[in-house]
Amino acid sequence: MNMHVHFGLKLPGRDRAELAEESTAALTLRMMVNARQSLYAGVTTVRMTGSEGNTGVAVRDAIARGDYEGPRVYTAGGVTMTGGHGSRPGQTYNDGPYEMMKTARMKIREGQDWIKIAISGGVATDGDGGISEALMTPEEMRAVIDASHRFGIKVAAHSGSTPATNAAVDAGLDSVEHGYDLDRALLKKMAKQGTWYVPTIMVTHPGGREYFERIGSPPWYLERRESVGKQHWLTLKTAIEENVKIALGTDQMPFEPNDGTTSTVREAEAYVEAGMTPLQALRSATIAPATMLGAQAKIGSLEPGKYADILAVNADPARNISALRKIVMIMKGGTVYRNDLAIAPQENGP
Repeated sequence: MNMHVHFGLKLPGRDRAELAEESTAALTLRMMVNARQSLYAGVTTVRMTGSEGNTGVAVRDAIARGDYEGPRVYTAGGVTMTGGHGSRPGQTYNDGPYEMMKTARMKIREGQDWIKIAISGGVATDGDGGISEALMTPEEMRAVIDASHRFGIKVAAHSGSTPATNAAVDAGLDSVEHGYDLDRALLKKMAKQGTWYVPTIMVTHPGGREYFERIGSPPWYLERRESVGKQHWLTLKTAIEENVKIALGTDQMPFEPNDGTTSTVREAEAYVEAGMTPLQALRSATIAPATMLGAQAKIGSLEPGKYADILAVNADPARNISALRKIVMIMKGGTVYRNDLAIAPQENGP
């Protein structure tokens, strides 16, 4: 499973330039193609953490109906603040707790599974990034989280900032995305309160650089990802030491080639490099995400009564997580979508 995905991703570089005039119809079709590729790369469930308009819900529902092939999709509708991460220059978004609350309720009414807020800047934010700053006020955070929880909807927060994340965790935040610069005291608090952490370490890890070079990321972007990389790595290592609940997410397409494998598998390998056991890393991509989603009764492990989401590999990933580099069979919901071991029928055979 991959808990931080944007099937309509447009990062600084060639993607953003070439797709600047992309229509909603073209975007939705592109998202469906990326969904299919993700499933065929061995990812059977994703959480789509933000998409334009209601395209994420449309893609989720089309796959659920069986109209198109793709992983099980959970959506997170974004509530954006003016000038914050994900906003566009010259446009007004949401300001103040009441506007934030109203937009969160509208997203829930659209059918979003989660709500997402950006409480600090990020690597892709224009200007200096504002990664370590608390851009959203505590009152705005509390308004979104309280309003969402009243509907039984969880809230994820894009954050690279300890002050911003502290305020959000105090308000009852459910998951922290990225966490570029979180200190040990905060991570201890997250572990105690059961706040989830989705590291997306491929955003700054050397093993993920190939992707950003391939999409033509500008020099400032490459420099920024490397400048925050050491602290991001320290946050991940400390989170593992403090037993913070971690669910795998990449913030790249799940199938993107990186360092000889996919971004999803390379993310899991990085967790082992940072201190997890292979079994812990495997759980971060299976039962842990299912639990974070509240879907552990249906997915995340192989048990009677659950969906048959099964990957076959030719070695034991609980001993060596890199066994996931050689997936030979992919099944979702009991349907085999890829079987590299299937024997082709002979032309004149029985």
